[in-house]
Amino acid sequence: MVNAWSLAASILGGTFDEDYPVMQKKKEEFDDDGLDYEIDSMADIDDMYSHHFGSVTLYDDYNTDMNITINGETEMKRDHRYKYHEDEILEDIQEYVSSTYNGHYTGTKNEFRKVQTIDLMAARDLASDFCQANILKYGSRYGSKDGKNKKDLMKVIHYAMLLAHFDGHYGEPSMPSGNFDQMP
Repeated sequence: MVNAWSLAASILGGTFDEDYPVMQKKKEEFDDDGLDYEIDSMADIDDMYSHHFGSVTLYDDYNTDMNITINGETEMKRDHRYKYHEDEILEDIQEYVSSTYNGHYTGTKNEFRKVQTIDLMAARDLASDFCQANILKYGSRYGSKDGKNKKDLMKVIHYAMLLAHFDGHYGEPSMPSGNFDQMP
């Protein structure tokens, strides 16, 4: 039996290499069938072969929507691959985000009537942190306050969109107009 004491005795006695020789693994020969048996995980396989399956990403110049004309009326059909109501969710998000621009958190004076709280945060370089905090706030509130309130999810998604903007994923963030230094 090998244990720490036997290893120590073997090392101290100078017989370690004799007592525990390094074994050479027998190399088996395989025919090359073109498959890679050294793959670590299924995710590696997915990544290696995904380009063979015609996937479309946000970065492809490929329009998956199509216009169908029946009896002179044109109707837009959404991507047929959606199976989890993504097209409806995207419409809801767009409607929700548009509604926030008429919200009650904007200024009342003429020069500030289109200024939102997030604009003030951006002027003080706090917008990214503000967005992350609100993602956590509304994400953890979902299911607790007012039940599984869809509006909380819309807020999480909207703040995630704003975070992508303020962290520069879509170019350098623009600054809102207005003199924020003179505001109370």
